[in-house]
Amino acid sequence: MIKIKTEKEVELIRQACLVAVKVLGQLKECLRAGISTAELDIEAERLFKELGATSAFRGYHGYPANICASINEEVVHGIPGPRRLKEGDIISMDVGAKLKGYFGDVAWTFPVGQISENASKLLQTAQEALTCGINQARENNHLLDISSAIQSCVECSGYSVVRKFVGHGIGSKMHEEPEIPNFGVPGAGPVLKSGMVLAIEPMVNEGDFAVEILEDKWTAVTKDGRLAAHFEHTICVTEDGPEILTAWG
Repeated sequence: MIKIKTEKEVELIRQACLVAVKVLGQLKECLRAGISTAELDIEAERLFKELGATSAFRGYHGYPANICASINEEVVHGIPGPRRLKEGDIISMDVGAKLKGYFGDVAWTFPVGQISENASKLLQTAQEALTCGINQARENNHLLDISSAIQSCVECSGYSVVRKFVGHGIGSKMHEEPEIPNFGVPGAGPVLKSGMVLAIEPMVNEGDFAVEILEDKWTAVTKDGRLAAHFEHTICVTEDGPEILTAWG
């Protein structure tokens, strides 16, 4: 069952989203060649504390860090560690915040310095796919209208969408119903209603959609070793269209 949030609940989610956005924005400012993902995670922990919130990820099913930091061929769930960024890398940072019992979730893939034309096009396409998906998050549309819009945007540009991981509902739990795949047939799935809060998150591969999980049991990488990008917003379906609760920049 997809829970319809009250105005009060949406406001609490909005506050958690604001924390997530502030953390992500500050981490973006830290990005440079030579910094390690562990250093980014330490900064995230400091920021969560400063903002009176906690990481939604640390301890979740045993996840050992505050953020996910996924570089180049890493799709999602990269565990921060000693790996240092290099000029020309791309890095996805996924930030989940918990505040007053509610959650906000946002992810963005950033360039580190000058990146290749191919990498730049991948990031542009993945971000466009997120926008296409959000634009379908409207009252009386179907859930898979979001999925289909994402898939169409991605595949028309020659890329592929990851099948193994999905977006999700969010609220007083980090992951709620419904699951939101990034591929599907338009007109299928539950009907969207005002008050539904969704985390929409296309994961886009430069090559094939297949992924595999590394020995750390978390980090997902492209099976063919090519680049991947991940963008995510938490949105609320309203009578006036989708409201992006994690809008930033």
